[in-house]
Amino acid sequence: MTADNNEGRRRFLAGTVGAAGGLLLSGCDYLSWSGAFVRLVEGAQKLSGAAQHLVTSRTSLAQEFTEADLSPFFRSNGTSNPQDPAYQAMAQNGFAEYRLEVTGRVKRRTAFSLAGLRDLPSGTQITRHDCVEGWSAIGKWKGVKLAALLKRVHPLPDARYVVFHCADSIDDAGTRYYESIDMEDAYHPRTILAYGINNQPLPIKNGAPIRVRIERQLGYKMAKYVMRIELVESFAGISGGRGGYWEDEGYEWYAGI
Repeated sequence: MTADNNEGRRRFLAGTVGAAGGLLLSGCDYLSWSGAFVRLVEGAQKLSGAAQHLVTSRTSLAQEFTEADLSPFFRSNGTSNPQDPAYQAMAQNGFAEYRLEVTGRVKRRTAFSLAGLRDLPSGTQITRHDCVEGWSAIGKWKGVKLAALLKRVHPLPDARYVVFHCADSIDDAGTRYYESIDMEDAYHPRTILAYGINNQPLPIKNGAPIRVRIERQLGYKMAKYVMRIELVESFAGISGGRGGYWEDEGYEWYAGI
């Protein structure tokens, strides 16, 4: 498939999912989450996922750009500064005490410092971030390859998903943001835990000290302020059980573009 066709497909899927997300949000006052409505949403998600797999390979790479294409401003999606006291204390000290815990279905539960993460094999990529809110921006990301980190902790055979637990609270109830991907996306060569953007350390508004980049999915999948990674066999018992904060609210789990 040509680059032009890839670009057109990405824009179509991004627009479709964005429009669907907006319809869901705008309709919250009119539609209750009845059993019938939930089943309708789940059926649409399965159909969308199947269609995405037909038109694109899970191993293909996202379109990459040049430094001349970098957006002059990369806005903050979602939370711009978590108010969690422990996070704020780490931020004031340049995240020197930060530790990324890796737990769950692994042979070696490990806690990585920011310096330790920077010592692991890294990747740099210039890609476009597509948000369901309708905006896009191109940034240059640098970070540790998630595959390299997983190699250190040795996932167990029954590990099916990687869950990212974050520092930011997303609602008045204090619900912490979380997201997830499957092992196929976890081992994708462009899936990184980014600690830099545009040749600078990652700023707080963009997810410092670590955010995940899954370049072939929509922005809400790319969790910011990642504090813990958990490998699991299923989502049962994790928040709403659908694999992510917005997924628990009805968004698609696989948001490929």
